[in-house]
Amino acid sequence: MQTTIESKPFEQIEADALIVLVFEGKRDDRFGAGELFDAGELTGKVQEFTLLHHPVGVAAARVLMAGAGKPEKFDSAELRRVAGAAVRYLKAKSVKRIALALDSGQAGAEYISAAFEGAILGDYEPDRYKTGDDKKAVDSFAVAAAPAPGLEAAARRGQILGEAQNFTRGLVNEPANRLTPAKMAEAARQMASEFHLECEVLETAQMEALGMGALLGVAQGSAEPPALIVVRYRPETPGGAAHLGLVGKGVTFDTGGISIKPADGMEKMKYDMAGGAAMLGAMRAIAQLRPPIAVTAFIPCVENMPGSRAQRPGDIVTAMSGKSIEVINTDAEGRLILADALTYARRQGCTHLVDAATLTGAIVVALAHLNIGLFANDEGLRDRVLVAAKAEGERMWAMPLEDDYKEYLKSAFADLANVGGRWGGAITAAIFLKEFAEDTPWVHLDIAGTAWLEDSKPYMAKGPSGVPVRTLVRLAMDWRG
Repeated sequence: MQTTIESKPFEQIEADALIVLVFEGKRDDRFGAGELFDAGELTGKVQEFTLLHHPVGVAAARVLMAGAGKPEKFDSAELRRVAGAAVRYLKAKSVKRIALALDSGQAGAEYISAAFEGAILGDYEPDRYKTGDDKKAVDSFAVAAAPAPGLEAAARRGQILGEAQNFTRGLVNEPANRLTPAKMAEAARQMASEFHLECEVLETAQMEALGMGALLGVAQGSAEPPALIVVRYRPETPGGAAHLGLVGKGVTFDTGGISIKPADGMEKMKYDMAGGAAMLGAMRAIAQLRPPIAVTAFIPCVENMPGSRAQRPGDIVTAMSGKSIEVINTDAEGRLILADALTYARRQGCTHLVDAATLTGAIVVALAHLNIGLFANDEGLRDRVLVAAKAEGERMWAMPLEDDYKEYLKSAFADLANVGGRWGGAITAAIFLKEFAEDTPWVHLDIAGTAWLEDSKPYMAKGPSGVPVRTLVRLAMDWRG
């Protein structure tokens, strides 16, 4: 999709369709639409669309009156959704050239960025492997806004973020027969080469030498060898000594291992590497936006399979940190690979850690599919992440992490067990990870309920969502001190 900013009046923009925002409770008489308001056919409710053909006074062939909701609740996050929904609505009608008109109050940098991002996200379809000739796509998207400093940079940021999220979504959508740990490492290398990042991939022998028994224990049941992907960004002029480590779970397929999952819905388990994909997407954007902080991503990649060499319930493994772990349930594998990745990130000099993982079904029970569960051992880093998430419209909810929950992970045979029973499963999983973050400021994001859309939304296709790429990039970009 080609993207541009148009500084001329929106009436002069030639397009197949021009999107204009209308608000609830505000009668809009442009293009003769006042009668539609009076009749109740047009109300301005969120993502309500009315398409006008051959409107008078504009060069565009159509005008789409796009409902933006109550004016007092409208923000850049809502504009992102409206832009995405409008693009999807028009694309379904084979509209190729789209423009969006923004009033002066909606033309700030955050709004411009969100508009482009929403359009790019809305245009994405998870149909790579469909062979029909009925695929539809938008050729161009323009935003009409009065000239102002910073708008071109904002448009570029929106495009970079939208494309980074779609890169993440594309990886998550790959089936496990096409995206093995080795193929994910190859994708990381290609991305890093394109955007001038350093990339290193640790293989089995190197992980054995480092003592990564927790990660290797998960991988041993699969014919596909594991990989630990490391992608590094170094700023030209560092703004301080901070070094942000982004750790993402990369289970390219999760059968549950010997503790095998039910067949119903198992095909979705290709998404169990969404945390790792998000870290690669974030690094793709960070490489282009160039924040002042050093950032390194660590993505441990494995397949969790019930092969003849698979680890068993009751096995005891020793993590890189030296802690012994009793494997009670082999389907609690994500925390095992993250344990060694967190330790490695600390030893690589990371001063702050954020991990993202499709870790527990328990977080979906607690927060449904609306909020990411956030756990932290450090209030300062927690607040930084929450501020970044709010600015980017990615909803997160801070969960408890009191030391008392560690009682659930007691083992008679090892330093700790990998599961803590039925109660508070998302919390005990985070408590487990906390043992390996140790005293390094750390935030854990459980994205099991938010990384995949079970049904399509007006503004986004069914499947991978791309969270929390935007939050991670904002965290890095806004880092001070």
